[in-house]
Amino acid sequence: MLDIKLIRESPETVRKSLVDRSAGEDTFALLDKILSMDKEWRSIRKEEEGLRAERNRISLTINESKKAGKDAGAEVKRAGDIAARIKQISVETTGLEDQAKAEMLMLPNIPDSTVPVGKDETSNPVVREWGTPQKQPEDVLDHHALGEKSGLIDFERGVKLAEHRFAVLYGPLAKLERALINFMLSVQSSNGYREVAPPYMVNTKAATGTGQLPKFREELYKTQDDLWLIPTAEVPLTNLYAGEILEERLLPLKLTAYTPCFRREAGAYGKDIRGLIRQHQFDKVELVKFVDPQASFDELEGLTKDAERILQLLGLPYRVVELCTGDLGFASAKTYDIEVWMPSQGKYREISSCSNCTDFQARRANIRFRGKGGVQFVHTLNGSGLAVGRTMIAILENCQEGRKTVAIPEALQDFMGQDTIEL
Repeated sequence: MLDIKLIRESPETVRKSLVDRSAGEDTFALLDKILSMDKEWRSIRKEEEGLRAERNRISLTINESKKAGKDAGAEVKRAGDIAARIKQISVETTGLEDQAKAEMLMLPNIPDSTVPVGKDETSNPVVREWGTPQKQPEDVLDHHALGEKSGLIDFERGVKLAEHRFAVLYGPLAKLERALINFMLSVQSSNGYREVAPPYMVNTKAATGTGQLPKFREELYKTQDDLWLIPTAEVPLTNLYAGEILEERLLPLKLTAYTPCFRREAGAYGKDIRGLIRQHQFDKVELVKFVDPQASFDELEGLTKDAERILQLLGLPYRVVELCTGDLGFASAKTYDIEVWMPSQGKYREISSCSNCTDFQARRANIRFRGKGGVQFVHTLNGSGLAVGRTMIAILENCQEGRKTVAIPEALQDFMGQDTIEL
């Protein structure tokens, strides 16, 4: 959530950020509505200040009249009227504050000044590349065909058990998924992240704290008990410290967790309908940091490299792109996407997004730290380290050998207990 002082004192800064983000007209109208409510709130508060000053003066007059034995009936009545109006103002201002806060939850974060301005993903610059793709579409079976050929991925029974965009893994692929989770957690633990096993459901307050609610309500799965299935472990990990004040010596605080993730809207209609690229349920190892605001962008570089390290150890070619303003996520001020090479598609596909949310989530969840400058909001960062299903797809395609076997990357062999998968 943005600081109301920023909206009040620098509305053009907020308006420019919406222009850079290619926001819709409804978002600009929302900003105008918030500014109007804030103006009304300040006007009423000014009236309240005047009434309190008048009440103080009247109190002095009443005391002097009583000492002099004079009638102060008119002043007493006026003091009563003022008290009633102040009480009414309290109700009005509280209502305006609550309404403005609810509207502010729908405003996106402001992009950092270093983020390239652009309309969509076509304006995302490539920051760096690692490895050289060795296989092209003609060299491999795509993972969907491979799964059906080997009988190791069952899409039909996934539909029978649930619906489209669910699948069942068997034998060595189920084992590969488990091995990747353990491998990723092991690497990130060695990188200084504390492993956490959080709930897979959260309450409305937690989902609001990280920005999933209210904006993305339709993309989430909700239970009858008013709990939400998590779309990413970012939600429970970030909210672990909601409403708390951390000590500066604990920063940067680094957490990692494996969780299944649940998203009702798995991309544009008809996009990536085949295979495991976009599922309603998928596995991910998440990285979350709580950091000093002065160090947050340096910490973003470190978090991104921690996620990249997984692909380097697996020997999978990838590139890092920086998201432009028009492609930036709702809560993010700056994001790097890591894209792994997918041979069957002949292109790089996103496997991780690493973001600095500055104090946007911390304001919503009220997460602060006590430092030399007093108590202030932390900056929160998050990133996939990595999406397990897409990592498995990249291995199945990049490591195919004559379409008959898949070589298990050396770094993964101890976790897998074998060096090849027979197709």
